[in-house]
Amino acid sequence: MLRLWRATINSRKGLVFAFRSEQAVREEVAVLVLALPLAWLAGATAMRSVELVATVVLVLVVELLNTAIEKLSDRLTTEHDPQIGRVKDLGSAAVGVAILMGGLFWLFAIAERMGAF
Repeated sequence: MLRLWRATINSRKGLVFAFRSEQAVREEVAVLVLALPLAWLAGATAMRSVELVATVVLVLVVELLNTAIEKLSDRLTTEHDPQIGRVKDLGSAAVGVAILMGGLFWLFAIAERMGAF
């Protein structure tokens, strides 16, 4: 139980740090807050609503991992390094793919709700 408690504390610290230091994380948390009620309107079923919220949470998870990559990369060197630049670009691409995927899920759910499927 102690290990679980410590892991919970570390997770909370990470979330608070990311929220305070990264505009993208704050924006994605705001989208998550909006998505919670909107998912129940857009989803044709309860399971679809849960899936819609899960896609937004997935974007937040990928953003947190991207933030970790960026913070670690900046800690390694402050000088321009092409390889570190590519690593950061890959992290950013992962966020972009997650956002695209989430957007497609939401569009599909809205179309489904409107009777297109």
